[in-house]
Amino acid sequence: MTSALFDLRGHVAVITGSSRGIGRAIAEQLARAGARVVISSRKPEAVEAVAAAIRAEGHEALAIPANISRKEDLDHLVDATLAAWGRIDCLVCNAASNPYFGPMAGLGDEVFDKIMRNNVLANLWLCNRVAPGMAERGGGSIIVVSSIGGLRGDPYLGAYNISKAADMQLVRNLAVEWGGRGVRANTIAPGLIKTDFARALWESPALREKVERATPLARIGEPDDIGGIAVFLASRAAAFITGQVIVADGGVTAGAAW
Repeated sequence: MTSALFDLRGHVAVITGSSRGIGRAIAEQLARAGARVVISSRKPEAVEAVAAAIRAEGHEALAIPANISRKEDLDHLVDATLAAWGRIDCLVCNAASNPYFGPMAGLGDEVFDKIMRNNVLANLWLCNRVAPGMAERGGGSIIVVSSIGGLRGDPYLGAYNISKAADMQLVRNLAVEWGGRGVRANTIAPGLIKTDFARALWESPALREKVERATPLARIGEPDDIGGIAVFLASRAAAFITGQVIVADGGVTAGAAW
């Protein structure tokens, strides 16, 4: 009975930024739960390698490269998925960028535009393409990977955090607009996860020790810590959850452990 709640057989899931890190872990866990998964990021070789590895485990995976900054790429991602598998039941907007590290006083307009375009507008494009089809079939799940940065200020990641806070509001609005037709929308807000994206934060022994000391679970996260949450949100187990921010940070936002 419990496993049936998390059974995603017959579902099709599209995951952006899924050639590595959190996105790859989400794709792998969705596939292991039975979903057919679409692997997508900028580099064709990288997405095909991940799709091949998932197929080698006995699951179904399709590689469709896409650059989130190009609307035509995202349209192709949706169209190619529908052409291959005829439906999208779960959309995971994971891809994001952060080209600037420093105080907002030094942030250029073009850089801020890029952050908001890649981290917010691209997600809106995809959601607007996918939600109508979900609604026609009676429902679906949209998952946006945000960050605990969207819940607090930071002296160096202010622009990135603004985009992640916007993603939280994006899903709240999607939940209101599409909930009546069975489409659910939620965000996952990870803390520090051991990925290439956050390498500078966890490779420093001093910084890592500081983070672990301040984290109630006394460790940084692994990509699979987020993958399981995505399976939950995509499944019938989360049928009454929408418009929410699921924080996965080892307890950091609950309070310091020291």
